[in-house]
Amino acid sequence: MFGLSELALVLLVFAVILGVRKLPELTRATGRAVRIFKSEARALKARDAGSGPSSGNVVEGKIVGRGDGPRS
Repeated sequence: MFGLSELALVLLVFAVILGVRKLPELTRATGRAVRIFKSEARALKARDAGSGPSSGNVVEGKIVGRGDGPRS
């Protein structure tokens, strides 16, 4: 049966033979995806840092009933 090293070698040869033309496009798309992911992560951190109780966005509330009292 195949071992790990043989499988890695077969995958490497397959990638070289079939992926040479697609490699620049693949790396470009990967870089774009990483940039988008990083910017979204930064935006989430900024939103989370600004939404704490000390941020001034706290709204005081009062619990009210639905008027389910006795019916006549």
